[in-house]
Formats: sequence, C-alpha cells, structure tokens
Amino acid sequence: MNTTTARRVKVILIAVFGVLAALLLAFSAVFFTTEDQYAVITTLGKPSLVEHSGLHFIIPLIQDKTIISKNIHGIEIGYNSDTAETIESESVMITVDYNFVDVDFYVEWKVTDPIKYLYASDDPESILKMLSQSYIRDTIGLYDVDSVITTGKNEIQAAIREKISQRLEQEDLGIALVNITIQDAEPPTTEVQNAFKAVETAKQGAETATNNADKYYNQVIPSAKAQADEDIRQAEAYKQARINEANAQAERFDALFAEYAKYPEITRQRLFYETMGDILPDLKVIIKSDGDEIHTYLPVDNDVSAPVIADTQTEGGN
Repeated sequence: MNTTTARRVKVILIAVFGVLAALLLAFSAVFFTTEDQYAVITTLGKPSLVEHSGLHFIIPLIQDKTIISKNIHGIEIGYNSDTAETIESESVMITVDYNFVDVDFYVEWKVTDPIKYLYASDDPESILKMLSQSYIRDTIGLYDVDSVITTGKNEIQAAIREKISQRLEQEDLGIALVNITIQDAEPPTTEVQNAFKAVETAKQGAETATNNADKYYNQVIPSAKAQADEDIRQAEAYKQARINEANAQAERFDALFAEYAKYPEITRQRLFYETMGDILPDLKVIIKSDGDEIHTYLPVDNDVSAPVIADTQTEGGN
C-alpha cells in the first residue's frame, strides 16, 4: 500500500470515528422522562431540576443528567424478602418488661427534593435505615412484650413514624417517610414462643374466671343485699319492741314506786305475793282476820282446794 492510499484510509477512519463520536454525543444530549421521574441537570457542576415529563436536551460535555424516581421506595428491617431469611441483628429487641421480641418492619419513603437527595448526603437511604432502626429500638423498649406482639402495634407504629418524620425534617435530606409498619412480631425462639402462648392461654383463662366471678357476683350480691335489708328491718323492729317493752316496764316501775311511796308496807306485800304467784302458780295465799273469817284470796279465783302455805292475820288474831 502506497503512501497516498494509507493517508486516505487514515482520513476515512478518522471521519468514521468522528461521525460515531458525533452520533454518541448527539444521542447523549437527548433524554426522555416520564411522569414518575425527576431529572436533575448539572451545568458545569451546578444542579438544576426538570420535573415535567417529555423529551429533553442537554449540552454534551457541559451538562449531565441524573434520573430520580418519584415512586415510593421500601426498606426491609429484620428480614430479607428475597431470601426469606430473618436478620436477627436487626429484628431481636428487648421490651420494657425485659423480654426479647422478634419484630420485622417495613419502611416506605419517597424523594421530595431530588437535588438535596443527591447532594445533601452520600447515602440518604442508609441514613434513613439507621434512623429507623434507632427509633424502632427506642420505642419498642417503652412497651411490654404483650403490647408489642398483640394490642399495641398501631400505637407503636404511630410513635415511630412521628419520631422519624421529625428527624428527617431536621436533617433535610430531601426524602420523607411515607409509612412504617410492623410486618411480624413474635418471641425470638420456639421455647419463648411456647411460653408466650402458655401465658396468653393463662390470661384467657383468667379472663374467663373473672367473667364467671363477675356473673356470680351480680347474681349473689343483690340477694345478699336484700337479705341484709330484711335482717336490718327485723333488727330495727326488735329494737323498737325492746324499747317499747323497756318503756312500759319503766312506766310500771314508776307507778309502783308512786304506790310504794304512799303505802310502802302494802306495796311490799303485794309485790311479794305477785312474785310468789309467778314462781308458784298454784300457790294460794289466804288473808284472814280475827275469828278465822276469810277476807281475801290471792290470787282471787274459785279454787279453794289449793294448799295454803301462809296465813296473814291482823294484829290480835289467832
């Protein structure tokens, strides 16, 4: 090959490479974005934002582009859905009542400021994951194991979401938390799971026993209260009867005392005869005067056949 031919081939190759380079530059200068994408354009290192969808152009070698998705992204904490493995270093935590619990979380986030997302930090997603793990452990440590596994999930999720959102606002990373949910929560080992199930069974048994006790209480207490009210009424009636009886006895005593004050000797004899009549109901007391004439029977009745144990005579009698 002579010199002229070699020169021509060289020119042709240079022209081909030039055309290819021009085509590559022209191709790199054109890009397309969809409605769910941001485009960050840098011109000599200074970023600017393109938000609308469609066909766009940049100046080759002077401008550059980075496409950022507007979609919601997810972070798995405590597990790997691709391998179905549990990551115990992330999921095993301790509760306020010193129990271990295995909790998996799913964090949803999105980009709110693509320029800050690209340039405010090296890896905002990793920062979000570390913040989430920190606040998750901090919050789980405020609840007992029963609340974490059963009744307190919604409250725990809300508390963690609020803490992470406030921290992201402070850090200003260009991202926002959309939601955080507990995917699964259980004791970390089979033995602990069985023990927890036994505790739950015992709690259910306790609730059943409590309900039965409340039912029995509701049945027995009204009856007992009614009986107590009846006993109180009877006691009040007995009390009033004893008071009335005591008042009557007091009035009788006052009357006797008045009679005694007037006729002490006769009153003493009368009381003596009445008392003896109560002790010996068949006793007959005959009071005689001079000449064996009968004046009075005590007690006064028609039965004169009863024995006489005492004669009372007037002065000068037999």
